[in-house]
Amino acid sequence: MSAFSTSKGSGRPPVRQWLTLTGRKTVLVVAHTVTYGKRLLDVVSLLESDLRVQVVFTVPPHELGDGAARFLRQSGSAVLPWEEAVRTDFDLALAAGPRAMEEVRAQVVLLPHGANFLKRLAGAANCQVLGLRREDVLLGGRVPAAVVLAHEDDRGELARTCPEALGAARVVGDPVHDRIAACLPVRDVYRRALGLDEGRTLIAVTSTWGPGSAFTRFEMLLPRLLDEARGTAQRLAVLVHPNVWSGHGSRQVRAWLASWAERGLGVVPPDMDWRPVLCSADLIIGDHGSVTLYGTLTRAPILLAATPDQEINPASPAAELAMLAPALSPFHTLTEQFAYAAAEYRRPAYEAVAARITSEPGRFNRNMRALLYRLLGLGQPAHDPVAPLLPVPDPRQVWSGAGMGVSA
Repeated sequence: MSAFSTSKGSGRPPVRQWLTLTGRKTVLVVAHTVTYGKRLLDVVSLLESDLRVQVVFTVPPHELGDGAARFLRQSGSAVLPWEEAVRTDFDLALAAGPRAMEEVRAQVVLLPHGANFLKRLAGAANCQVLGLRREDVLLGGRVPAAVVLAHEDDRGELARTCPEALGAARVVGDPVHDRIAACLPVRDVYRRALGLDEGRTLIAVTSTWGPGSAFTRFEMLLPRLLDEARGTAQRLAVLVHPNVWSGHGSRQVRAWLASWAERGLGVVPPDMDWRPVLCSADLIIGDHGSVTLYGTLTRAPILLAATPDQEINPASPAAELAMLAPALSPFHTLTEQFAYAAAEYRRPAYEAVAARITSEPGRFNRNMRALLYRLLGLGQPAHDPVAPLLPVPDPRQVWSGAGMGVSA
């Protein structure tokens, strides 16, 4: 029995048998996947230093949950087995997805797990936007205590798809947007840590997951990139969605990428913070995923390797980016296309796309902390919520051995 165990159906607070600090407000963080866990850690940082609050984590069954518990334990988090978590009463629960959340005995705050709501269900009628459908919002028919949105425009889609949840909607902002924006002024620190001395350029290849992602084109794209980078000052790094690693298995993904890594390709592992690498990029090759969209915050020109119309929410900034960024062509050299992307790059146009990520830029921490403490019934700490700068990346995690640079 853990320090938080209680009998299901008892209605009593959990029996904290082994804790030194008792009588705390308890918060359960439900990390279905590594992606969800990364997003939620930004939120947890707003309250976990408060001695009035005890935060614990759990990982429910999920087909893409491989590595989630390991990721949390490596961060030093207390991880309860799912079966134990659903037998326990909590004051608040945080989740970035609705799966099995009706079993949780707490007020639930539901957050998006990526930028905006960029994708729709391919082939579905009425443009079903993933993340805002009824089944994405309601918890076994119950409205959560709060449905967190990044942009005011998202209210309209929620009103169309799940009007009963509109009263719980809170436009709070986007934590990833704010942390990237705050860290861009120290971009040179990240670049130096990655070995990107003056004169070296970094090409970041980003991929979401699924059949329409850039990852499905790596077999043709990566050899071209490596061939044209040979003997130049370019470095290459791929940022692959954790769901690719979980779905196929990290051993398999590493095996697929191994021959290219031996030739100099950098591979950002799924448990590493990808944001400093994106901040360091001089050019981004991406698709319709969140990471590519966050790239509009940087000054790096963007080329699109995949933009599946049937998967993109046409009302999203991803659709606008697909009309703005040049599409990668198989008929011209990459060097030519990189030069074209740089020459055609217009910063105001990309800033307009980036502005659609959130209608509360720079205010996520303040808004989110106010929401959490209100639901917990506690007064906020008497200081501004400040997130630390993103961690300095370890180049050994990205480039291994001979892969520290592109081979000549």
